[in-house]
Amino acid sequence: MKRILVCEDEEVIRDFVVINLKRAGYDVIDVSCGEDALRVFDEENGNFDIALLDIMMPGIDGFQVCKTLRKKSSTVGIIMLSAKTQEMDKVSGLMLGADDYITKPFSPSELTARIDAIYRRVSMSFQQEPKAPVIESGPFVLNLKSRTVSKNGKVIDLTQVEYQILEYFMNNQNTALDRSSILKHIWGDNYYGDDKIVDVNIRRIRMKIEDEPSNPKYIATIWGFGYKWSAGDGAEK
Repeated sequence: MKRILVCEDEEVIRDFVVINLKRAGYDVIDVSCGEDALRVFDEENGNFDIALLDIMMPGIDGFQVCKTLRKKSSTVGIIMLSAKTQEMDKVSGLMLGADDYITKPFSPSELTARIDAIYRRVSMSFQQEPKAPVIESGPFVLNLKSRTVSKNGKVIDLTQVEYQILEYFMNNQNTALDRSSILKHIWGDNYYGDDKIVDVNIRRIRMKIEDEPSNPKYIATIWGFGYKWSAGDGAEK
């Protein structure tokens, strides 16, 4: 069963979200504050595929809940929900480990499409591969079965979105990839958001893999176009 934790302090919006997600086949647990979200997550041993978090809440806000949940789990999908349209809200949530954001007001179709897209990505992390091939690229080794990436033998703590981006890069060594192709490959054809989410995730990845994130060696920016991965010859085994 597809399980989702909904944390929204406005009852009308929370009821609207819960009704539509249940209609879409999700098992929903809803709470009205950040404190309860963290409590329920622990009580359920993190047994959720997705967490939908409102940003503006009294007490522990959505940003803090996101940060805490991401520390507890690298696989749970996290979507931020906000009435604000300011760019900084979007960037802040993504930098804390969120996979996507939805701006109020939103339609039932947008809500379910965005959540379905994240669920498909999360569910991939639990699928077993018949083999355990790896892709090597410079000091990096990507394991397709365990869905992990290591650098010089040390595993890097990645979200599923970050892992998928690195897999896409390593499969396209020294190839300039435009933002729209990255967006389509990772988030799907029907993504409602903008390509800013690509830039923020690249920034987050650089902070984890680069020796000097402000002077990246492996992920180069192709100004006005996108990004290029260069870390040595890649080979699948």
